[in-house]
Amino acid sequence: MIEIALATNNAHKIKEVQQIAALFGGEEVLRWHLPRDLGLMFEAAETALTYRDNALQKALALREALQRGIWVLADDSGLEVDALGGKPGIHSARYHQQAPNGDGCAALLEALAAVPPTQRKARFRCVLVLVSPEENIFVFEGTCSGYIATEKRGLLGFGFDPVFIPDGERRTFAEMRPEEKHALSHRGLAMQALLLWLRSQTGR
Repeated sequence: MIEIALATNNAHKIKEVQQIAALFGGEEVLRWHLPRDLGLMFEAAETALTYRDNALQKALALREALQRGIWVLADDSGLEVDALGGKPGIHSARYHQQAPNGDGCAALLEALAAVPPTQRKARFRCVLVLVSPEENIFVFEGTCSGYIATEKRGLLGFGFDPVFIPDGERRTFAEMRPEEKHALSHRGLAMQALLLWLRSQTGR
């Protein structure tokens, strides 16, 4: 069993990571420690130019706050829209924060209002960075391709889920049950790769 501190204060991400781990048997190989349970609130600059380096900043910020050697996992992810030159990308969270009423989905739909369905290709990317007690760094990635809908649909998930339709689907992520979404989402794929690696380390 590997004990891992999850480097995020985002309740939505915490819920998703725990759901994914449970769905794919993660409870067999890991035990979570959450900052809130440890009485910690930490801040990471997130000033890097890549998902990997932003995730690493978060992981190292939590390691410093913990002041003890423990495995730390951090996530950085984003939505890349071809018609917007790959934006919002690593600034996806900021896109929501700066949008009117904090509604990044509405802002994205407005930005793509004149873009026809055939040119609304997009992808979600997720990079997980795992830092060992010895400060070894392990990276796991997941990508889910799809396109942007013309309206918000669904009440599940968070972030851009109500406007993202993965390839091969007609439903947005926000219309899917968690187990359906996690089987093909960017974060789900990255977590599956992480859990596969953890099993190889623990022999489970």
